[in-house]
Formats: sequence, structure tokens, C-alpha cells
Amino acid sequence: MNPLALSNQLCFRAYALSRHITAMYQPLLKKLELTYPQYLAMLVLWESDGVSVKQMGEQLMLDSGTLTPLLKRMEEAGLLQRKRSAEDERVVHISLTDKGKKLKSKAAAIPGELQKCMGFSAEDYLEFMQVSARLLKHKNV
Repeated sequence: MNPLALSNQLCFRAYALSRHITAMYQPLLKKLELTYPQYLAMLVLWESDGVSVKQMGEQLMLDSGTLTPLLKRMEEAGLLQRKRSAEDERVVHISLTDKGKKLKSKAAAIPGELQKCMGFSAEDYLEFMQVSARLLKHKNV
């Protein structure tokens, strides 16, 4: 085995897999009129509405410079609202609008549809999720 072959690089497989999975989401999200990053932001809000930009950034592993323009476009689309905290003006809280809340029921089928697109059994899907979660938790950098 050639340790420097591209096909033997975990980084390349992770990169290619990320692109592949994101592409599988595209037709599913088109029905909701969401981009993939917007979908991720909505997942955070559907789980805990009213989070701060900082909290969302931590969950999505994004900095506020990346997140702010995304949230602004979502606010313009009527999916959420941003509001500065009365206690600390540096903190901005994000809340779903009625339109954003209603989208949740339409999005509920996406994980199952993605599993089918991947050709995974329920067990394969669960195992993949567990392995990827372990990799994300393991930070020796």
C-alpha cells in the first residue's frame, strides 16, 4: 500500500464524501427553498429556538463572519429574526418566524430520504453516524 496515494488519504475521502453528501441533499432541499448551510442553521433553530449567533456558530463550527451573512439572507427570506439582547448588545439572538417553524414539518422526511439516497440500511446509517461523531469529538490538534 502506497501511504501517499490519494486514494489512501483519509483527508481526501472525508473531503470527497462531504461534497458527495452535500450534493445528495441539494434536490431534497430545493423543495424547501433552502441551501445546505441554511438547512444546517434551521436544524439548530428547530432543536432550540432562540439561540445566540455565538451558540449557533459553536454548534455548526462556523465563525460569526461566515454565519452573519447567511442569517441575514434567511431573515430577508422571512425564516427567522435576529434581535440584540437587552442585557448585552453584543449578543444577537435568533428566533424562528412562523414561516420558519412551518418548514420543520416539510423537512422531517429529509433524513430518511438521504438514508435511501446513500443506499444504507438503518443499521449502516446508525453506524456511519456513530463513527463520524467519534471522529468529530477526537480533537488532538
